[in-house]
Amino acid sequence: FTGQRARQPGELPVPVVDGVSSAVRHAESLVALKPGRARYGVMCRLDGMVFDDGVVMRLGPTRFFVTTSTSHAAAVLEWMEEWRQTEWPELRVWVTSVTEQWSTVALVGPHARKVLGGLAPTLPLDPASFPFLSIRTATVAGLPAQVARVSFSGELAFEISVAWDRGLELWNALMTAGAPMGITPYGLETLSVLRAEKGYLIVGQDTDSTTTPQDLGLNWMIGAEKDFIGKRSQARRDMLRSDRKQLVGVLPVDPNALLPEGAQLVADPDQPIPMAMLGHVTTSHRSEALGRTFSLALVRAGRDRIGQTLYAPLGDRVVAVTVVDSVFYDPKGARRDG
Repeated sequence: FTGQRARQPGELPVPVVDGVSSAVRHAESLVALKPGRARYGVMCRLDGMVFDDGVVMRLGPTRFFVTTSTSHAAAVLEWMEEWRQTEWPELRVWVTSVTEQWSTVALVGPHARKVLGGLAPTLPLDPASFPFLSIRTATVAGLPAQVARVSFSGELAFEISVAWDRGLELWNALMTAGAPMGITPYGLETLSVLRAEKGYLIVGQDTDSTTTPQDLGLNWMIGAEKDFIGKRSQARRDMLRSDRKQLVGVLPVDPNALLPEGAQLVADPDQPIPMAMLGHVTTSHRSEALGRTFSLALVRAGRDRIGQTLYAPLGDRVVAVTVVDSVFYDPKGARRDG
């Protein structure tokens, strides 16, 4: 979401959030994110619950490019505009959706640097020059492009964006350059497996309307000195309970048992009905990398239950599961960093 300056014919659209005058000085004093770098962020409602997540990229002193989850794009734009117009009208900031101005291709996998390097020979791609959570402008396959080193798959990845009408050219160039290395398209199901193996959440699937960032294990990104929408609500006594539902991983004791998403989890499968439910499965997949099935789940006091056995009553059978950490694969990010 950005404000956009006028551009010349053939020039790449530049997505930004523009701020000038006092707003610039205010942003400079508050924003530690340097131009060319990016940061994962979570947006909250006034009640402190997670509204959406995405990546904020700082293109320049007063220009930011913000991504959202696909299904929440319109709602996030509306939320930003509400606060810009009603709470901070004195700030000279403009927010514009530029979704339709870009065609973006995610180049993912261990050979991503080699493929991209052949199409963007002037763009330094080594980890020191182009670290994770960075963004660069470059010419890729002869096209003006914006290249972001972000990853929702947990693998080494570059998200390459070009003008909306040049997307097919970029796609064909990448497929041709990657053919000797066996490049292939992958779909949403594959992406969902990869992101779940890394414990990457999808807002609205691995969260509900009562989930806070702390419930998701995102305490590390919440600074006590920072102010944000929902901060006061997150300090309420109910938000600090240790028995809130928290995002954890669950592994069926039978590695071939695939839990249905939405399956309820209980401590005692023999208790009388209605059972006391502890939580539910939010994501469930079979993983080739793990050689078994696995799931993410929201479980009451979930992090305190790691190592415990819970049960999923499924009508004609009961599946025993072990509560584990939500990151199943490559916890240190070696594959993401390439």
